Amino acid sequence: MSETSLGIRFILAVLATWRVTHLLAHEDGPADLIVRVRARLGSGLAAKLMDCFQCLSLWVALPLTFFVSRRPLDLVLTWLALSGAACLLERIGQEQVVIQPISRADKGGTDVGMLRSEASESQEHFVTGHNAGRHPTDT
Repeated sequence: MSETSLGIRFILAVLATWRVTHLLAHEDGPADLIVRVRARLGSGLAAKLMDCFQCLSLWVALPLTFFVSRRPLDLVLTWLALSGAACLLERIGQEQVVIQPISRADKGGTDVGMLRSEASESQEHFVTGHNAGRHPTDT
């Protein structure tokens, strides 16, 4: 098999893996065939598998691996590469996730979201020396 042929086979297998996985995980299918299959599967392991694009892409890529390569080590690497490439294609098509910074307090100290800006009652007792040497929850 030539390098060009191998490259073309790999690209075709990636696209086929993405297409079939997307069909099974996110679409109703022709004549609602996929919806009916999902309904019959109920809520078992197979039904959960059909909801996870990444999991499903591994199983869809498995038979396509034999289209691309034949040697044992190449089969394993090709299988994972096909699934990974299909997952990357899926992410490219999704809306971008934007992470925004947490705003700081306008006046005074800093507000970092989860940290408290004022001391709690047990912290005040600890800092001022009341109940020194004892845990704040001890009474």
